[in-house]
Amino acid sequence: MAEIGAALDVAGGSGDRPAGTLKLNVAVSAARLVLPKILPRFLAAYPEIKVEIVAEDAYVDLPASGCDAGIRYGERLEQDMIATPIGPRTQRYAAAAAPSYLDRNGRPEHPRDLLAHECLRVRFPNRAPMAWEFERDGETVSIDPPGQLIVQAGTAVDLAVDMAVAGSGVVLLFEDWLRPHLASGALVPVLGPWWERFPGPFLYYSGRRLMPAPLRAFVDFVKAEGVWA
Repeated sequence: MAEIGAALDVAGGSGDRPAGTLKLNVAVSAARLVLPKILPRFLAAYPEIKVEIVAEDAYVDLPASGCDAGIRYGERLEQDMIATPIGPRTQRYAAAAAPSYLDRNGRPEHPRDLLAHECLRVRFPNRAPMAWEFERDGETVSIDPPGQLIVQAGTAVDLAVDMAVAGSGVVLLFEDWLRPHLASGALVPVLGPWWERFPGPFLYYSGRRLMPAPLRAFVDFVKAEGVWA
């Protein structure tokens, strides 16, 4: 049935313009930080295509989910998938806190100093809270800092950010996610020289099925315009 549906999508896009529905299962960070810079231009270029987004951070069996493609980071890609770079090719984790918190508790000078601070933690479903990793001049430091608040990865991460803005502790998150608060001064950088870099996300999809016209259009669009430094 999936192959028949794909064939119908291909047939529906066999005219002058590709048409149909593109369903993407994406990491919440990609929905927030990557797609807003790509989808407006894509939808404007292909008005006959409808896009449906499912945003979640749990592991996904892409074929079973009914989605045409996904966006994930390399360590969470499914096997036997075709992967195409999308969005920024290098990102950083940024640590930050409100000025009021640092005034009360002092500014960490080394990642291990965070063991004496209140840290706002994130965890993926059914996993322990993420370790906080830092690197500088070839030295890598991984810590499991204390903290009263743990939020599940996804939309609940905004609560951790709001708590940091309120002065409740130090948060570690995608730099781009925190950028508006850093720009406004609501948060200030912590341990900036230690922020860890990591590769950007990938658009991935199965190579074992007919590629629907909407997905082909999106893949071609991403290859042409959906990657940036």
